[in-house]
Amino acid sequence: MNEAFEATITDLGHDGRGVARIDGKTVFVAGALLGERVRLALRKRHRHFDEAETLEVLERSPHRVEPRCRHFGQCGGCSLQHLDAAAQIEAKQRVLADNFARIGKVAPEAWLPPLTDQPWGYRRKGRLSVRAVAKKGRVLVGFREESNPRFVADIERCEVVHPALGPKIGLLGELVGGLEAAADIAQIEFAAGDDTVALVFRHLKPLGERDRAALVAFGREHGFAIYLQPGGVSSVHPLWPEQPRLAFRLPAGEGVDEVELEFRPLDFVQVNAGMNRRMLACALELLDPQPADRVLDLFCGLGNFTLPIARRVAEVAGVEGEHGLVERAGENAARNGIANARFHVANLFEDQRGAPWAREAWDKLLLDPPRAGADKVLDYLPHRATRRIVYVSCHPASLARDAGILVQKHGFRLVSAGVMDMFPHTAHVESIALFERGA
Repeated sequence: MNEAFEATITDLGHDGRGVARIDGKTVFVAGALLGERVRLALRKRHRHFDEAETLEVLERSPHRVEPRCRHFGQCGGCSLQHLDAAAQIEAKQRVLADNFARIGKVAPEAWLPPLTDQPWGYRRKGRLSVRAVAKKGRVLVGFREESNPRFVADIERCEVVHPALGPKIGLLGELVGGLEAAADIAQIEFAAGDDTVALVFRHLKPLGERDRAALVAFGREHGFAIYLQPGGVSSVHPLWPEQPRLAFRLPAGEGVDEVELEFRPLDFVQVNAGMNRRMLACALELLDPQPADRVLDLFCGLGNFTLPIARRVAEVAGVEGEHGLVERAGENAARNGIANARFHVANLFEDQRGAPWAREAWDKLLLDPPRAGADKVLDYLPHRATRRIVYVSCHPASLARDAGILVQKHGFRLVSAGVMDMFPHTAHVESIALFERGA
């Protein structure tokens, strides 16, 4: 399909692509920015919309910048490096506001200032695809291609991955390419604590001693902890060193001691360490925990919010669906000398209203659900005793839907909301909102 058109970009889509209209039909244009005039080529036709890529920018947006990464446009890891940082934030705020208005039929009484942090080298967690490509005569390691997610992008470095690893993506390809089991390495996951970066090699067949020695040597040379994953998640185990330690610290504040959380390399942790600290500070400010408060933290994970909250309140309970995370949250509480935090395993996408923790009275509630949101929980919570809710969201549509439920069904006010730039240079929108019981 080689048809070329000229068009003006009238909007920025929720995935970061420009939006144009050609013969009355919506076209999503990769590489184009709001307000630009571009020459584009159609790549895929659909019934209700088409997809295209930018061939030439005829009239540039004043917010267009030169991408820092030389793989931008090929690698699908980032979609907005060509848009300046302030305009990225504005675009995400528009997405959040649009979702509130269109889906939740609500609007915050006040907008919070956007939370931002360092835009480069922020990604401490992720999965790299691995593909042996016969035509290139080597192994590619990286993220998927933007234009064709079936293929692995041919990259040498990544500007958003943790700086201990980002410049060495190409070296990983060379490492795997030299293994006897090169064709059997399916992916490499990475996880960075404050002091250790772990690499988890998923291998489809057992590794020989030569390959194991090569992985150990690479770990020693570059300072990485090396893990192997021969099967499911439970099969992950360290190769070198024997007992690596992954942990991150959450800073002290207002007379509250520092908290340190240990985790395993495939555990869920917030991708952006700097933003996680800023998000935590914001959440605590909005929640306003007091010494007599009893707080319920739903979708608590490792205790990222639970344990810092526990330092300030009478009691906190964390609820999470994954047994291993709950086990490690309890271990983290004990390790930090926190005795007023308890944890429960429960599938929060099923009705839990009969669970003891769900029948208790809680002064305040913190929600940090996955993309699906918390609507199942909101069928039976919050109780009348709950006067304040802080909702941390990774998906603006589910937040907007749940905001409508809290306002229209439970009588809360949407006091404030704002975006958090957890994933700079991507169209991903994280946000936080404060709800208070209506007067």
